[in-house]
Parts: sequence; structure tokens; C-alpha cells
Amino acid sequence: MGLTHLDAGVIIGFLDSADAHHAAATASLARALDNGDRLAMAASAYAECLVGPARRSEQAIQIVKDTFDRLPIEIVDLSPAIAIEAARLRARHRSLRLPDALVIATSITADVDQLVTTDGRWPTRRKLQVEFEIIRI
Repeated sequence: MGLTHLDAGVIIGFLDSADAHHAAATASLARALDNGDRLAMAASAYAECLVGPARRSEQAIQIVKDTFDRLPIEIVDLSPAIAIEAARLRARHRSLRLPDALVIATSITADVDQLVTTDGRWPTRRKLQVEFEIIRI
């Protein structure tokens, strides 16, 4: 039983059966839940999950909100400590975009066991100098 932090692409893939990451995202979430892991996500990633639904309808937004409630996934608010850690990450890794730095920084400050992402462009765990496992699906 641990804490699994999710990047937006995992939920986006899970909710869209046509998404290239759907099967891997579904399996990853099932594995975490079977292990009794708690699920969390940075508020910035949550917003990213809602962009597509917001383009469609309020009902589509509600489907995402209901999914977060059912799983459940805790939304971690942006704090000054997370902002500082994200700035440090961006300073060390110029190719890392701010939204990704915020997700990784949230994971660092939350002392997660693993971070699951669909993003293959992130620096490696060793380069990021993080203790938790980064699982790319």
C-alpha cells in the first residue's frame, strides 16, 4: 500500500477508449487499486484532464469529476513549496516544461512511491534525482 501519483495523460488515456494509452492506463490504474495504493494528482494536471471535456460540455466535465470521486484521486493543490521545487527542476532541466515540472515537484513534495506518466520526454529518474519510481506507460 503506497501513494501513486498520476500525470494527466494517464487519466486522459483511461477515459478515452480510442487513446493510444487507454489499455496501459487502465491496467496501471487497476494495478494501483489492486495494491491498495492511494491515488493523487497535481491540481495542474487535473486542469489538463479537463481541457478536452470543457471543449465539449459541462456533462463531459462532470464525467471526469465523477471518475475522480469514484477511484478516488486526491487533487494536490499548488503550494509555495511545490512552486519552488518546480522552479528548481526547470532550472536544472531546460527541456522540462513547466506543467511537467509541476507534476514532478508535486510528487517530490508528497513523498510518493511512484509517478505514472504517458510522457516519454521527461528526464530519467536518475537525472531528476528523485527517490520514487517513474513509470512510463
